[in-house]
Amino acid sequence: MLIAQLSDPHIRAEGELYQGVVDSNRMFAEALAHVHALDRRPDLLVLTGDLVDEGRPDEYRMARTLLSASRIPFLVIPGNHDHRENFRAAFSGDHAYLPKAGPLHWCVDDHAVRIIGLDSCVVGKHHGHIDAEGLAWLARTLAKNTVKPTLLMLHHPPFMSGIPYMDAYRCMEAQPLEDVVRSAPNVELVLCGHVHRTMLRRWGGTVICSCPSSTTEIDLQLRADAPPQSHVGPRGCMLHLWDERHGMLSHLSHIGDFAGPYAFA
Repeated sequence: MLIAQLSDPHIRAEGELYQGVVDSNRMFAEALAHVHALDRRPDLLVLTGDLVDEGRPDEYRMARTLLSASRIPFLVIPGNHDHRENFRAAFSGDHAYLPKAGPLHWCVDDHAVRIIGLDSCVVGKHHGHIDAEGLAWLARTLAKNTVKPTLLMLHHPPFMSGIPYMDAYRCMEAQPLEDVVRSAPNVELVLCGHVHRTMLRRWGGTVICSCPSSTTEIDLQLRADAPPQSHVGPRGCMLHLWDERHGMLSHLSHIGDFAGPYAFA
């Protein structure tokens, strides 16, 4: 099974630019086209939050318009720039896995890999958190099948990235979440977004991977006094390949046109 991951497109209403600088709508359309043009089309596309920038209904209408070009089934979770109820209204009609009320935690078990989505958003805030009720839901859901390979996704990384202005908005008080994940050895991979960069870390007895944004790249600055900034840098998506013999393998796939191809010997 091949799973493509896109994150943090920050889709705007028609004619609006992200941060007043970049055409995030065009860039997301290009990202979707990139995924569809891969030499092996993914079986599933997962979108790990910040689908839109301000959570407005007109932004979600644009998101649905752009996503109508996808011929790959897709699953969605919200990010801190999303608005939970507007998100639910935009997607629940044809995404029956989304709950009708409360946090948007869900489980889809129709594929070779079980997919679990966690809503790590805190209403009105930019940091993330999974409360006791969400942790209990996750523990019950994981316990239903302790063998099937499972992929878990949430928007906020539940660890320190080293980038100070992003760590202030990570998933806070994450040790209880890590303990729940550690209790389920069939969790092959945890996916997140939020930092607009690729990061890999051992966590919860498994591997956690963050996906770059299809818009801007947040700068890698590790000084404690580093000012928040980003660039229109390399864009990409993640490809997660599950194989029963070899397990889960993740690749970064850059979006854009580059020189080549050249002969390789």
